[in-house]
Amino acid sequence: MNQLKQVYLTLRSCRILKLTHLGRALGLCLMIACLTTVTVFAQDEKATEKSESPIPAEQKSETHHKMVVDGVEISYLATAATMHLLNDDGEVTGSLYYTAYTRTGGQAGTRPISFIYNGGPGSASMWLHMGAFGPKRVLINDPEPTPPPPYNLENNPGTLIDVTDMVFIDPIGTGFSRVVGKGDGKEYWGVDEDAKSLTQFITKYVTREHRWNSPKFLIGESYGTTRNAVLANRLQSQAGMHLNGVVMISTVLDFETLRFGAGRDESFITFLPSYAITAAYQGAVEWPNNLEEWLDEIRSFATHTYAAVLAQGSSAAPDEYAAVRSRLSEYTGLSEAYLDNAKLRVSAGQFRAELLRKQGRVVSRLDSRYDALTNQLLNETAGFDPQQPAISGAYTSAINQYLRDDLGYTTSDVYQVSGGTQNWNWNRGGGGWGGAPIVTTDLEQAMIQNPNLKVQFENGYYDLATPFFASEWTTDHMLLPDELRSNIKHNYYEAGHMMYALDKELLQLKKNIAEFISSATR
Repeated sequence: MNQLKQVYLTLRSCRILKLTHLGRALGLCLMIACLTTVTVFAQDEKATEKSESPIPAEQKSETHHKMVVDGVEISYLATAATMHLLNDDGEVTGSLYYTAYTRTGGQAGTRPISFIYNGGPGSASMWLHMGAFGPKRVLINDPEPTPPPPYNLENNPGTLIDVTDMVFIDPIGTGFSRVVGKGDGKEYWGVDEDAKSLTQFITKYVTREHRWNSPKFLIGESYGTTRNAVLANRLQSQAGMHLNGVVMISTVLDFETLRFGAGRDESFITFLPSYAITAAYQGAVEWPNNLEEWLDEIRSFATHTYAAVLAQGSSAAPDEYAAVRSRLSEYTGLSEAYLDNAKLRVSAGQFRAELLRKQGRVVSRLDSRYDALTNQLLNETAGFDPQQPAISGAYTSAINQYLRDDLGYTTSDVYQVSGGTQNWNWNRGGGGWGGAPIVTTDLEQAMIQNPNLKVQFENGYYDLATPFFASEWTTDHMLLPDELRSNIKHNYYEAGHMMYALDKELLQLKKNIAEFISSATR
């Protein structure tokens, strides 16, 4: 409109001043230029409007269900819904999808409620939803590849619906959650950006559903544990929402414990116990008579003898170096020649490729009980993860059918299982992924602010993505008052990253978390 006004004033000036023909010609040129500017401006404005994605109305489907858990009939309400997320200007920039299960009857306002998500970053909550804690689970052929469809759903014996209400969250870019309106992924895709958005969601959900007085828990897997630490601190310090407990499943709070960087020895130490139990499971070394005592022996060797030789680098005495090389071979099943070539430093990818190379097989990263044939026997590091294709098809099919057919959620959108986020911002003031972000300070602050906050770690022995000893290493290095260390507990499972894939460990996981919730709500 300002441009049109300027054109009008220009033409009016031409008439008042009675310009010469030349002046009028110049005025006409100016008018044309202004009109062209107006047209371009209008086109740009329309283009900007077109670049905004539509803002769908919030959607909700509610269905009532019953199931028997441990001999008791449970009635519950399932809610499949979306919620708008706003930017700092109050504009809708995200539509977040969630699935909630609330037990009907009783004192809903004071019943425990758990907010549950997976990791990635960029992974939907499908894994914990359809494999661990939802009322239904998909059957898989652990630890072998699950055949193609049809797949079977069953009532889940590991569900937590009898002890807590549950809200499964799909962060923006995952599941059916999308950037909308003027939204930009960079508002959501980062360590702090992600926690900020979920702080908003949880606060709005608790307010809408009248759950401020309910005992509250966060349950996250993998990167979801990173999220747990930052989110717990934000909820308590910024939203005034104190939590009862945090459950860490397959944990990473300090990325240095997972990174095999040049000149960095920490991860070689933290992975060693997982290498050893993998080698024993796969028959590369003899299975120990007493597993827990054997693992304690390896922990001690890793943090003392092995760490000391690594720390000395090329200055290590030849006899000490040789003794460590021999013990490593004994524990891992790798040859001394291979270990010598590796200078005693073998990454997880190298270990997975080398352990069963002579059998023409590769070991899984997420669960090293899984292995598979490979045609890449010359590769230094493993090229793919056998567990992922073994179970992903079943989970993906199950979540899509279940949400639409059982819970009545209607949408033509594709359920984004993983990879829906890009250019994740790892920067927290100390560098990006290359700087190995650490969020233990967030968890420390949350526990200090709320000295009643309980934290429980669930660790799979066969996890070569987030090894159990790395979780121990991280918590041992947290700067906590001694009085608060009793609020931390570690549990262990004879399975991998998704320990619930194994039926007996699913039941143990449920038992451990149920007891944790009970103890944290007394």
